[in-house]
Amino acid sequence: RTALPILNKAARALRKYPDLHVEIAGHASSEGTSEFNLSLSQSRTQTVRDYLIDKGIDPERLTARGYGETRPVGDNDSEAGRIANRRVEFKLDKME
Repeated sequence: RTALPILNKAARALRKYPDLHVEIAGHASSEGTSEFNLSLSQSRTQTVRDYLIDKGIDPERLTARGYGETRPVGDNDSEAGRIANRRVEFKLDKME
């Protein structure tokens, strides 16, 4: 629920700039198996993609990719680091 304002802002920006393509990149902490974390991160990205499609964004502009625990930004030995690693990021590209 705390992500809804961010997702709504992303949808507005994507409607404003129809030539942008977005990779929705999902990440996870190292808790659990790598297979589970890969699946979890992919599920997170798919949920975001579905939400943006429901807000009127063309599905062709949205790529959902889960990276699991392979790209940490925090230390997985601390709770704060694990929280930071559980995230979804938007990577913008101009469409050709």
